[in-house]
Amino acid sequence: MKYRLLDILACPYDKTFPLKLIVFKEKRYEHRQFKGTKPVCELYCGLKGKKIEELKPEELDCEDCLKREIVEGILICPKCNRWFPIKDEIPILLPDEFRKKSEDLEFLRKYSDKIPKEILEKGKPVNLSEG
Repeated sequence: MKYRLLDILACPYDKTFPLKLIVFKEKRYEHRQFKGTKPVCELYCGLKGKKIEELKPEELDCEDCLKREIVEGILICPKCNRWFPIKDEIPILLPDEFRKKSEDLEFLRKYSDKIPKEILEKGKPVNLSEG
């Protein structure tokens, strides 16, 4: 997943923006080239975890951002406590009814040392207190 996706992603349930990102594994693609002078993101810089208006122009490193890809991670809605895994560079934002509980529990267990306690204990649609 590209960091710049955080500029457009919101919680599919309550439309909270921005989502919180925790990166477990990242990959770099040095061959990617930035073309332009203004930031690629309009509202939110996923790499810096801040609104664009909160950043000074010299803090924006769009060229570096475009070379990064999130391989494994988690997106969290700070309002409803829903979480969405990022697996193999793909954010999985499926509705609750289409998610597989066994896969979600496996993901939570695998990264339990990196996921906030609040999500492990009370996250939706699945948490470790259930399984």
